[in-house]
Amino acid sequence: MWFVKMDQKITATLFELAAKSLLSSEPIVMHALEKIPGGLFVPLFSTAFLGGHKKILKAMVRVWPFHCLHLGSLKTQESYYDILEAMIDGLPIPPAQNSSSRGHKLRILDLRHRSNCKITCSHVRITFPFCLQSCKYSRHAVRNLENTQHRARCLEIGNSGSEVESAQETMELLVNISLSNTLRAQQFLTFLCNKVEQSSGFLHLCCRDLRINRMSTNRHILQILDLGCINHLEMDQAFLNEIITLFAGMIHLHSLSLSNIPFRSYKGRNFRFFLILLGQLENLQELRLSFFYLRDQLHKLLRVLPPHMDALCLPFCGLSIRDVSFLSQSSQATQLRVLNLNNNNFFSEAYEPFQALLEKVSGTIQRLEINNCMMTDSTLLAIIPTLNQCVHLRVFNFAFNPITMPVLKSLLQRLTSLPRLRHVIYPVPVHCYQEQNFYHSLNRQKLAEVQAQVKAMLHMLHQDHVQWATYSD
Repeated sequence: MWFVKMDQKITATLFELAAKSLLSSEPIVMHALEKIPGGLFVPLFSTAFLGGHKKILKAMVRVWPFHCLHLGSLKTQESYYDILEAMIDGLPIPPAQNSSSRGHKLRILDLRHRSNCKITCSHVRITFPFCLQSCKYSRHAVRNLENTQHRARCLEIGNSGSEVESAQETMELLVNISLSNTLRAQQFLTFLCNKVEQSSGFLHLCCRDLRINRMSTNRHILQILDLGCINHLEMDQAFLNEIITLFAGMIHLHSLSLSNIPFRSYKGRNFRFFLILLGQLENLQELRLSFFYLRDQLHKLLRVLPPHMDALCLPFCGLSIRDVSFLSQSSQATQLRVLNLNNNNFFSEAYEPFQALLEKVSGTIQRLEINNCMMTDSTLLAIIPTLNQCVHLRVFNFAFNPITMPVLKSLLQRLTSLPRLRHVIYPVPVHCYQEQNFYHSLNRQKLAEVQAQVKAMLHMLHQDHVQWATYSD
């Protein structure tokens, strides 16, 4: 077995050297692409991508011998947008007749980075080529058109020629889009828009992840997007009416993240329409609202959210203890795996509603964050027994709370019963500050002593596998 592994390693190294040598001469590679065996395309493509060979990548896309092409885990720092543009430019759209002796096989170009995705998928040849990452929502998606074509053939429908032709000509481009203010990103989006418009319907642009930083830039890209394809939407610095406009078509959202929404957006019919549309997102699993003022209004939000939510993150939302009480009584509480209530000072009012919430989430919670919530020693000591019931907890963050060293030690000792706990971010104890101001005048020597004590206690309790740290580490 050792010799087999050694042979495979040597073979891979030799091929990499051969590929790099071949790619050093672009004319030779361009001429040889028609004759290179299909099995060599994937490793040759990887080498060309990592080396930034734009012309060769464009030519390889044009004669790609498989149904799909994914970037997968490939990354490059040099001329990233140039490389993406070269690959998109290589798409034969509209496909020219007899443009290649190989024939036109590529139907799906996936420009997203996915660590668990191979460069090309296996083929199910019994019916038609199949790609695990292909779009499944849009009626223009390759998968749906191929299903239509396959059913038509099975039923021997004689007048299905237009559908078959459409299925053969349509191509799919999967890309995550970020509307930012950088000049190069805007140039790429302009290029992308032009390519889609020039394709006259041949190219289906499928965006799963859309990130918008201010709606004022690159609005034109939204006009060519199929909003039903979007699974994740992240918006920063937008008005609620702008969000509502997009919501109407995003019926398949799994994850929604909104931040820095102006306060004046929350009143009147815009907020009511926002709640109505939010209630229509039946597939929503993750909701992240940051700097989204919800004081004494969280119950309105919880009433419209799906009961099967996985993640709820509400930092800087001005939550009151009344809001925490409503959350503890909600249907979502028994399903949450991620809960982030950072930077809400509800502990300054009372702790019992949070304790009730902790009991509700104890059967599912894996990540809990309550940084800077004005938690004191008495509060922490009161909730420790309930915290110990969270048997699935892996990450616990409670930094920037005014906790003393004795209570921190007590917590450390009593959390050893949690079998899956791996990461804890704890607050710097108050005695490490030279002045009363909680966030300033940190005494580094005292902090080092605290860190040494925590490390020694973890070792003594056989908890070296759990990482305890402060944000100052």
